[in-house]
Amino acid sequence: MVSNPLTKNIDMARGPLDIKAYEAADGYQGLRKIVAGLSPDDLMQQVKDSGLKGRGGAGFPTGLKWSFVPSGEDAPRQKYLVVNADEMEPGTFKDRLLMEGDPHLLLDGMIIAAWAIGASVAYIFLRGEYVVAEKALRKAIAEAKEQGYLGKNIQGSGFDLDIIVHTSAGRYICGEETALLNALEGKRANPRAKPPFPQVSGLWGKPTIVNNVETICNLPGILAYGVDWYHSLTKGIDHGTKLFGVSGRVKNPGCWELPLGTPIRELLEEKAGGMQDGLNLRGFLPGGGSTDFMLPKHLDLNLDYEEIGKVGSRLATGTMIVLDDKTCPVGMIGNLMTFFAHESCGFCTPCRDGLPWVDAIFRDLEEGRGKEKDLQVLLDHVDYMGPGKTFCALAPGATAPLGSGLKYFEDDFKRHIAEGKCPYKH
Repeated sequence: MVSNPLTKNIDMARGPLDIKAYEAADGYQGLRKIVAGLSPDDLMQQVKDSGLKGRGGAGFPTGLKWSFVPSGEDAPRQKYLVVNADEMEPGTFKDRLLMEGDPHLLLDGMIIAAWAIGASVAYIFLRGEYVVAEKALRKAIAEAKEQGYLGKNIQGSGFDLDIIVHTSAGRYICGEETALLNALEGKRANPRAKPPFPQVSGLWGKPTIVNNVETICNLPGILAYGVDWYHSLTKGIDHGTKLFGVSGRVKNPGCWELPLGTPIRELLEEKAGGMQDGLNLRGFLPGGGSTDFMLPKHLDLNLDYEEIGKVGSRLATGTMIVLDDKTCPVGMIGNLMTFFAHESCGFCTPCRDGLPWVDAIFRDLEEGRGKEKDLQVLLDHVDYMGPGKTFCALAPGATAPLGSGLKYFEDDFKRHIAEGKCPYKH
């Protein structure tokens, strides 16, 4: 058994394993169990018992999500599995590592998930810029077909599955699963009204599960080694391992697989090597650009969904963006606001109009036109675009660094106004 199931086969210098080498490393054990008679219900129960939570940001229990898909004789015969590989969250690059480094791991997990929910067609909704990942995935799919692991009546089991790679134009809004489904259908990527939820009426009106790449890549290990092994991997409340990334002015930026419950300090100081010489840690976004700032006083907290949530932020994608004491927090937040304003689908008023207004205020602050009243306007927008005020979670995600930034770095905002410029620019 292994302690690093997501990355055990990854060697970027060597390239991904072919299907024979992947099988020699305990690959496709789940498919063998399916062929041997593992029922979808028993498989789904194993995933529930494992405690696997979605790794795309929301952290929703995976097995519970699957259980909402209609089953039984009266259920629609056509069902779909869709893997979100768009990875548009700022600062996030974990799924790219998995797809480029071990594409068969994703296919292995997709076969398991498709059997559990009764899907016969699966899509990988891939970010168009990920050309290396696309090449690796298409090669792996061809190998799996040749081996008889995809297609009709797989290994005589009566199970049919086709996996299709769909390269997308790439929009942040496609992180919202119903917007992704609209894009996959060839429509504008706007979120849909819910209910109905995709599990009941998703792609082309059929039951559909949308899962993140990393979520799916956890499944082969659970099926190969068991639930107790999966529970043994963790250091904290949540189960399993997670890919954690660090970007910013640290000595060793990168991505590592660590047990959930690992202290933040260990990730930042041991894995990422700490801050570059001459710089001090000012704050960090723990899970990508749409999470609330945390401070150096939080370094001894554990990387768990619940523990990070208790201090007002989110673990989300687990990819940390570091703010140092020589970088302007107003400029950093303003850069994110420009991104979120650009990525709004324009469907609802608070997001469509509010984010460009916030972006314009940040430009005024940077260019010496900021006024004291601007800070109250920004605070008002944190409320106007907060959770429950918009059609989807894009704008509430944008208010996370905005609201926490105004709270923790208020003096920097005031200096921009008082000095008529960014004080970090000489």
